[in-house]
Amino acid sequence: MNDHLISDDLIKKAEEFVRKSFEKDASGHDFFHIQRVVLNAKKICRTEQADEQLVMLAAWLHDVGDYKLHNGIDRSEELITGLLKKENADNLIIEKVVKIVSEVSFSKGNKPGSIEAKIVQDADRLDAIGAIGIARCFAYGGSSGNLIYNPDNLSKNSSSIQHFYDKLLILKNLMNTETARSIADKRHQFMELYLEEFYSEVVEH
Repeated sequence: MNDHLISDDLIKKAEEFVRKSFEKDASGHDFFHIQRVVLNAKKICRTEQADEQLVMLAAWLHDVGDYKLHNGIDRSEELITGLLKKENADNLIIEKVVKIVSEVSFSKGNKPGSIEAKIVQDADRLDAIGAIGIARCFAYGGSSGNLIYNPDNLSKNSSSIQHFYDKLLILKNLMNTETARSIADKRHQFMELYLEEFYSEVVEH
């Protein structure tokens, strides 16, 4: 239930802010990633009882201030609050969006406390797996200076291929909603096939 109405105009302003802020990102967190998360969230909303406008707003803003994009410093609450206050959003809306965004991240390990946060988390995680997830994994790895693969070092964060085992292959079983689980299943299978092919090409003949 949307007690404090979130207008389409506010969501549009969030989209415009994100487009300007992320249009040149080359780490896999570009505007089109965020747009895909919004579309994933919209699809999941069709089968869940949730405040769709709140989900849309939080989905557009879920990467704003992310520590990965700000030299390890989490600026989410600061930047999201600043943007929404500038657009005269209600304080309760700001509080809800900040809370949802704080619960989305895989690395923070937070459990979503609302159906809206569960949906945004699922939508974001779906874009981290499958064919697009593989592309984003290597884009982020390259932007971070990681090797593609290092058979002599299988420790956490040692390479982009290791990231599959650190995170991507785990995500299927962490989905919150039935819709996300059904989409994740196919994407997970594709990643397993990709890894089979990858290893077949890197092993010595």
